[in-house]
Amino acid sequence: MTSQAGSCLGILGLEPGLPAGVAPPAEPSGSLFSSATFDFPVISETVEGAWADVVMQGEPALEPAFVAAARRLVERGAVVISSDCGFAVRHQAAVAAAVSVPVIMSSLLLVPTLLRQLPPKAKLAVVTADSRVFRDDLLGLIDQADRDRIVIGGVEGGKMSENASMRPPQPTDIADIENDVAACVARLRVANPDIAALLFTCTGFPPITPAIRCMTGLPIYDITTISRMTLESVRT
Repeated sequence: MTSQAGSCLGILGLEPGLPAGVAPPAEPSGSLFSSATFDFPVISETVEGAWADVVMQGEPALEPAFVAAARRLVERGAVVISSDCGFAVRHQAAVAAAVSVPVIMSSLLLVPTLLRQLPPKAKLAVVTADSRVFRDDLLGLIDQADRDRIVIGGVEGGKMSENASMRPPQPTDIADIENDVAACVARLRVANPDIAALLFTCTGFPPITPAIRCMTGLPIYDITTISRMTLESVRT
């Protein structure tokens, strides 16, 4: 891999499943893969074997591929490493140990901080691609009292979930993503009126974060939130 001049945000990408020579679809406004989202160059490397469903299930055999892709990104000029799946937080320690730049594999790294931003009795809603495969170890919490303040919801069964499970994965219209997420958030708020903030773990959600923020009036955090913060820490 040849080096790329300048500093970049490096994204560990999932398998696109595209034929050789076929370009991926254009990224929507607010996407993790868009340089315009950060006013900072963005590059990516595909993690071999990292299909969305495999990563979400927590396949440990993927770890060497995540590490290898991260090293390639650093060789190309990445000064911060992130990933295209919130469930990849399972590989946070291994990737961070393998490179010499900040690593933020998931917005889930924000969970302990966000709980401390909120009133003690307020809850944080974590909205994910599939709550059926979401496990407590992803939260990085030790104290049961903290875990009790977390509510989990997912968009499984929706259009985005259906498209992401295909091989190759199919793009989902922004309107469909917004509808799936809005419905999930509404259900969570009815069941938990003390929700005071939302954390989106799916990296496909950032383009619709502003709409859901407007709809709910709540603070919402996603992978672009923590990516911006980390990029600011290294920007010169």
